[in-house]
Amino acid sequence: MITLISGTNRPNSNSRAIVNIYAEMLEKHGEPYQILDLAELPADFTYSALYKNTGKNEEFNRLTAMIANADKFVFAVPEYNSSFPGVLKAFIDGLDYPYTFKDKKGALIGLSSGMQGSGLALSHLSDILNYLGMHVMATRIKLAHIEKNFNGKQLTNQLYQELLEEHVEQFIKF
Repeated sequence: MITLISGTNRPNSNSRAIVNIYAEMLEKHGEPYQILDLAELPADFTYSALYKNTGKNEEFNRLTAMIANADKFVFAVPEYNSSFPGVLKAFIDGLDYPYTFKDKKGALIGLSSGMQGSGLALSHLSDILNYLGMHVMATRIKLAHIEKNFNGKQLTNQLYQELLEEHVEQFIKF
């Protein structure tokens, strides 16, 4: 099972829209998937689900079960201040350490308003996932100037569309 993760809690985010496109591509290949949207996190999860409250927040537990029951992950991550959203880091920190991602496979897609396409964000996230034992696919898509190349529903940049299709094919084989 592939888990597609929208790496921000911003409602109706571009990250979620890219996840939806990726999901459509997986469907064309007959690959099973599930979508984990961090916008579904409880607003108070850093208090109600972590540390002394581990296991007590049913909504957080539902989302973490999606992680525990998958063996492959695709993270669609926006760039926030030259890194990835803090909510994603807090979510990862709330997972069962060190076993949640150990020996599982992951792939990264970055979205950015700027011209660097979230390279630093993906590097930072990759370091964390490697530390946790995940095998991260070398090919990382960096969707720079996302507002110019995406209309909210589909990629308007043909190269970006082709890169995403190649990424899906590579990840299925990974």
